[in-house]
Amino acid sequence: MPTEQIARSLAFVNWTVLTGLAAGSFLAAEVARRRTEATPGFVRFTALAAGVFAVLAAISDTALPVPGRDAPIVPAPAFDGPRQGLLVALAVISLLYAIVVRRPRPASILGVLGVVAGFGAIVLGAVGWADGFPDAGPLLVQLVALALSTGGVFAAMILGHWYLVTPKLSTGPALLLSRVMLGVVAVQLALFGLWVGLGVGTSYAPLEPLFGPWALFVWLRLAVSLVFPLVVSWAALQTVKTRSMESATGLLYINVALIAAGTIAAAGLYFGAGLLV
Repeated sequence: MPTEQIARSLAFVNWTVLTGLAAGSFLAAEVARRRTEATPGFVRFTALAAGVFAVLAAISDTALPVPGRDAPIVPAPAFDGPRQGLLVALAVISLLYAIVVRRPRPASILGVLGVVAGFGAIVLGAVGWADGFPDAGPLLVQLVALALSTGGVFAAMILGHWYLVTPKLSTGPALLLSRVMLGVVAVQLALFGLWVGLGVGTSYAPLEPLFGPWALFVWLRLAVSLVFPLVVSWAALQTVKTRSMESATGLLYINVALIAAGTIAAAGLYFGAGLLV
């Protein structure tokens, strides 16, 4: 049964969600710090949250099971230690970053190191589970896109709360993150078209996932966690433009749930059936 295969991949799904939250939210905090008037409090809180997610991701990494013979991934144990080390490094860097966030030069250095550590772990995950390059390319693109969307929408939701207690804060940070989220979800929708519609990067024929045993999950991924979040992201951007921050925060809450569910579904479909969606 397809659901049983997905159940066996839950540890990898958990890793994908936690690592995506850690790497994506840290990147969002650093971009907001560099490019906008985001308050140090928001940047610090988001970085600390990223650090907590990184710790949880590192713990989950140590408990990943050995995939069965019929699993779509080919584990390479040589990558396990470095991948876990990068996640621990991200946790430490996040803490130091939160401490020095008001000092531009140290914060900038730690910001770069944190982004490299977070997405470096994702690179090692893709390479270690997809039997090296070039086979790791499609999985790497998928994991990076999931991290940007999951971590990005979490950071955007936290930022929405900051406006509720800092009413005079410029709309610049919210506009930037809202536009980035709209773009990321649009890219994910385009990737869905390439992978499912054209069969790029998978062993499935074009359109086959839409009618096979995984069709229900694939259609739900498309409608619930790609098309709907694209509409919600656009609506959130419009409310930010009119400075309706309470409405924007509410929409971002919805998007957090939708995008997190989509990340779970996409990871489950890949690690359970080798499907990119």
